[in-house]
Amino acid sequence: MIPLTFSDVQILIASSIFILGFLLVLIGALVLVSRGYSREVRALAAHTARLGQKGIAQEVTGLVTSATELVASLNGLVRTASGIGVLLISVGLGLMYAGYWVIQQISWTI
Repeated sequence: MIPLTFSDVQILIASSIFILGFLLVLIGALVLVSRGYSREVRALAAHTARLGQKGIAQEVTGLVTSATELVASLNGLVRTASGIGVLLISVGLGLMYAGYWVIQQISWTI
């Protein structure tokens, strides 16, 4: 059996929370960078814009409406991915602060 004092347990919990928060900040940053406006989304938006212009030139109302809805969906997709990234970063920073706060509450009796 490993003898752990109450301060040792607090340090383990605080360091675990801090490390988890740091990982969430990294994952959130990766989500913002990679999923925010990826190459596939840009290509799909470009093709949709061309499709919409072609529909306007040929006066095809259904095609223009569909292209408009697709662009709106792409904007929603980008906003959702950005929101998830910001949420992960916020929670991660909160956990890092909580780990720091727990360490500050330890009474260091020597």
